[in-house]
Amino acid sequence: MSKLFVISGSSGVGKGTVIKEFLNKHPDYKLSVSCTTRNKRDGELDGINYFFISDETFSEYIANNEFIEWAEFSGNRYGTKRDYVEKCLKNGENLILEIDTKGALNVKNILPDATLIFIAPPSIEELEARLRGRHTETEEAISKRLASIKLEIENSKKFDHIIINDTVDNAVSQLEKLMSL
Repeated sequence: MSKLFVISGSSGVGKGTVIKEFLNKHPDYKLSVSCTTRNKRDGELDGINYFFISDETFSEYIANNEFIEWAEFSGNRYGTKRDYVEKCLKNGENLILEIDTKGALNVKNILPDATLIFIAPPSIEELEARLRGRHTETEEAISKRLASIKLEIENSKKFDHIIINDTVDNAVSQLEKLMSL
């Protein structure tokens, strides 16, 4: 029987890296493809990285209640279509959604069998160091991300599992144990 796993975590916590390593070891799992209104970046493929859609189409999907979750970041919208998730699960695929905590809680309300997993940093100080170490964001952006952590940690209390990402190998190992239950 296929399973739905929803993985969330603060920006900079390394959830994308953990998921990528997990998927490299477990090709029988699939990462969900979200819809987005942002422009395609070099090397990205429609239907592989995202489903790239217009603002108008995104608004139609919202009006028709076609998303199980959606959010706006930096002026772009991202969402997971219900029919996409249901089709993957019906086809026997174990599916992973990588979304924010608010979206994860929405998914759980709609699909109560979903397993919510929160990837947490070893500490707030370590997370801040990781964000600064990227050298990709302004001080203002880093401050906003750090401020949002409180809400994410509060939301994570409603999750099924929490994994501390002290090392990628350890986090992947913990993820493997949880996802094989």
